Amino acid sequence: MRRIISLGIFASLSSVLALAATVSGTLLDESCYAQQKKTAACPAKMSTTSFALVSAGQVFKLDLAGNEKASAALKARADRSTDPTHPSNSGAVTATVSGTISGDTIQVESISVQ
Repeated sequence: MRRIISLGIFASLSSVLALAATVSGTLLDESCYAQQKKTAACPAKMSTTSFALVSAGQVFKLDLAGNEKASAALKARADRSTDPTHPSNSGAVTATVSGTISGDTIQVESISVQ
């Protein structure tokens, strides 16, 4: 019994360590995506408050701190279009997020927006 418990604890710790990652993809408006389920219809905008990241067909929600960091990064982005309420690059905003993945959510440590 002790051996089984030890193996279970080891497996749990190993899986948590393996989930730290850097993910690149397209930043989405998570609220829009939750309703429409279409990534093309929901690009992140300056007014977005809840973000998601789509990478290799998988959609990850950002945690609360990640939403704040994404919003700040989007607003500070140097290549904004002339209308600051809309991102440039035909609406698509690419981002690289570093953090810990837990299910379909990323606990964001850092984010860079292109």
